This record gives sequence, structure tokens and C-alpha cells, in this order.
Amino acid sequence: MSEMPLYIRVHEDDNVAIVVNALGLPPGTTFACGLTLREFVPQGHKVALCDLAEGAAIIRYGQVIGYAVRDISQGSWIEESLVRLPTAPDLDSLPLATAVPPPLPPLEGYTFEGFRNRDGSVGTKNLLGISMSVQCVAGVLEHAVDRIRKELLPRFPNVDDVIALEHVYGCGVAINAPAAVVPIRTVQNLARNPNLGGEVMVVGLGCEKLQPERLLPPGAESAIVTLQDERHHGFGDMVSAILEMAEKRLVELNKRQRETCPASDLVVGLQCGGSDAFSGVTANPALGFAADLLVRAGATVMFSEVTEVRDAIHLLTPRAVDEEVGRALVREMDWYDRYLAGGQTDRAANPSPGNKKGGLANVVEKALGSIAKSGTSPIVGVLSPGERATQKGLLFAATPASDFVCGTLQLASGINLEIFTTGRGTPYGLSMVPVIKVATRTALAERWHDLIDVDAGRIATGQATIEQIGWELFHLMLDVASGRKKTWADHWGLHNALALFNPAPVT
Repeated sequence: MSEMPLYIRVHEDDNVAIVVNALGLPPGTTFACGLTLREFVPQGHKVALCDLAEGAAIIRYGQVIGYAVRDISQGSWIEESLVRLPTAPDLDSLPLATAVPPPLPPLEGYTFEGFRNRDGSVGTKNLLGISMSVQCVAGVLEHAVDRIRKELLPRFPNVDDVIALEHVYGCGVAINAPAAVVPIRTVQNLARNPNLGGEVMVVGLGCEKLQPERLLPPGAESAIVTLQDERHHGFGDMVSAILEMAEKRLVELNKRQRETCPASDLVVGLQCGGSDAFSGVTANPALGFAADLLVRAGATVMFSEVTEVRDAIHLLTPRAVDEEVGRALVREMDWYDRYLAGGQTDRAANPSPGNKKGGLANVVEKALGSIAKSGTSPIVGVLSPGERATQKGLLFAATPASDFVCGTLQLASGINLEIFTTGRGTPYGLSMVPVIKVATRTALAERWHDLIDVDAGRIATGQATIEQIGWELFHLMLDVASGRKKTWADHWGLHNALALFNPAPVT
């Protein structure tokens, strides 16, 4: 028996829909409504629901995603070359705090088992993190971490792992350039992530521009190993000094025990990568529902990716809790517009070839699907890249859209858990926090059965609702944060490298 042809129309004003069927649909296919395809349409790609004249607005999510470059007949495949990119929303005329959502009813009684820190933050892992002030020491640090893992860690069963906070910054850089604040505060705040337990240590070289003392809180200067220190006679001494300092911190970290913590202690980063046309109708709306549950429980939730928000910013500034927060959203959009212009590019460089293969015609369509992750709560704060979160509720944390750069900046902002939605698939993970991966399509979830944690594709086929998947995600977050369940990325040890965002000059 052949599969029933299905399409998804998101909004009543939409004049396009996307094909649900996994193998696409051939010409001549007729849907229950009477629409007949004039040509083959791949899964996730758009079909015209009516005749569109040249220059006509193409509408999805109830918003204009582009304009027809020529006449398009009803039932035709609207592939990306037929869609002209519209102008981005004007940042000078956006409504600010004009439609602030009312507070959602509190969600009480939900807890997880976490590691409470001296500063009041809570970890979902118990890690020894060793930072560094310059890339020059990376090889020595990697060697030392390998030795710590083999020789010391077995003696400290309450410590999950030891990780190196490696990066490519520290020397040959314009350390006092205004934009250098971004990578510097990122490295500083990475070491403050709640999963590292406050046991800060830094390995430095000695001649770098970013001196190790800048990466530590006042009074912690003794937590530095400097490789150029004249006390070190050879490589062996350097490594021994790192191991000696690490052992002292492992003793302290090993004292930590999981304890019952309210869900309000979660700090959750939301991200998407390898997006497709289903992202905005399955995984991201379900994650948005879960984000609302987290906010109702008093947690901190941050969504990011400026270029995947910019074209939908007119839908977000009205949700700002006040005009100050609205202006902060505009500030981050404007900063990034100027950053891209300085590199002689613009937002049209996004989406990727894989996004387009998955049915996304342009960055406008991608952005409208991306912001669904933010749910419906008021936006109560905005973080510049690498800033640390200090308030509860829904925040916008400005980052590039690059998966690993965004992840690094969210770590610096203090997340203790990340949720990552994907339509094309990615083995992405972070060593510092658990990453729950959510598939937009069942076909991907089945094919990547040992990499994907949640199948949101069930929404597209009617097997589950957005609310059901949202609750499933919420409960899974609590289980993963408690250490009761392990994500596939952590199971396999799939962890991406840290990637600093450095908009400052390299000298």
C-alpha cells in the first residue's frame, strides 16, 4: 500500500506548504484537498498552493520569506532559485515591548540532582577543567590531561572527567582593541562554568599577551603553572607541576556530591544546526514549549545565533519585557550587521548547502523556524557574546550561528545543559555540558538511532503533538542533568573543540 501524500501548511495565510513524505512525491500526486503536483517535490521542500505571479510574495509561517522571480504555477516545486531574498527588517522602526506576553503560571515541584557550588550555581557534571592563556601550551596541556586521566582520575570516583579548555587565542593579538573584550571575557567565563566546580587552574607560557592572571579571580594567582618558569628543568618538570596542582583540585572536587536542586537551577542553552524545513514545525516548536516549561519552573534559558534571528527580529522585540531589553536586542543585531559589512559579506551567506538541500530557501525562512525555539515567554535580558548570565527567565545570548562558536559562547554564559535540534544530522557535542540532540525528522532519528536522543519528527506525521514532545524533552533534561540518563554524545565521547569568537585584529 502506497504512503498517503502529506504536506504541512504552518499558517492560514501561507501560500506554500512543505512535503512530509520521506522520499518526496512524484508529479501527478494528488493530495486529499485536490492539489496536484506538477513536478517532483523532495521531502521538506515547498509546493505552491496557488498560482504566484512574478514578484508575488511567498508566504510561510504567515510571513514573507521572499518574492517569486517568475510566474509559478499551483502545484510547482518552489526551489531556492525561484525565491528572491527580501530586505531585512529596519532596525530603526521596530516595535519595542509592545506585546509583552503575560507571565505563564509557575511550574512547581520539579527537581534534579546536581552539584551545588560555593557561588550558588549548580553543575550537571563534576569536571576538572584546566584553562590556558595561550595556544602555545596546548600540546603540553594535552599530554598532562592524558596523564591525569590515566594516573590520577581513578582515585577520585566522584569526578567525571578532566578537560582542557583549549583555544587559539593569547598571543599575536591586539589585546587592547575594543573588540578583544569578546574573546578575553569568553576565556575568563569558560573557567567559571558551573560544571567546573570553581576549582580554577591555568597553564600559561609566560610571554603571551593574555597573561594568566587575567583569567583568574582575585586571590587565585597561585593556581597558575607557567612553563617558562625557571624552576622547570625540562618537559617532565612542567608536566609534573600541572599534575601536582591538578591533584589538589581533584581532592576538592571529589568531595562534591549530587544533591536535590530545584529546576530553577538549570541554565539551558538552545541551539540548532544542520537545520531543514521541518526545524520550524517539529523540533524547534517542541523545544520552544519545553523552554516555556523551564521558564515557568524558574530556570534560565538562552537562545542565540544572531544571523538566524536577524530576519525575524520584528517578531521578538515586541516580546521584550521592556524597552531597554528591546533596545539591547536591536543593539546586538546592529553590531552584527556592521561586523558582517566589515568582512564584505551579509546575512545571505547563511544558510548552508545542507540547509538548502533540506528545503530552506534562504536565511529569512531559516530565521522564522529558528526563533520557534524561544517559545512564548517574555524576553527578559540580552547578553553580548561571552557575557555571563545573572538572571532567570528567557534570555537572548548573542552569538554567531556557527555551531561550535555558539556552543563555546553559551558555555561562557554559564549553561549547564544544552539542547540541540537538527534536521540534516550532526554528531556535535560538548565535553563541558551534556548536549541533548533532537531530530526534526523520524527518518533521521531512525537512521542515526545511536546519535539522536529525541525524535520530534513524530509531530509531522501526527504520532505526537508539540506539547507531548515538549514535555518529553523537559523530563529528559531533568534526567540528564541528574546523571540518571546519558546523552548519545556523552556515551560515545563526541565532543567538539572550543572555538572562540574573535572579532578583534590579529597583529
